[in-house]
Amino acid sequence: MNEANFDNVIHAPNRLQICAVLAEIAELDFKQLKQQLDVSDSVLSKHLKSLEDAGYVYILKKLDNGRVRTWVSLSPEGMKAFNGHVLALKAIIG
Repeated sequence: MNEANFDNVIHAPNRLQICAVLAEIAELDFKQLKQQLDVSDSVLSKHLKSLEDAGYVYILKKLDNGRVRTWVSLSPEGMKAFNGHVLALKAIIG
């Protein structure tokens, strides 16, 4: 069971959305994640870098039909932090 823990890294709206999307799926292509969040490449890259630096996401480059695609997934630590953050938000709301 996760403990409620407000997480400032995850709390930023775009990072919270990224974690919410990735919590529901094993991994997602950068392009699809960008479309789902409706943000630019640079905005998504910046937020993914923050999450990666915290150890919350894995970023993997894979060759696909001769092109390099970037795949993103939530790490176990990221899932734990996200679930704890959600619990903390629920506690604030009541």
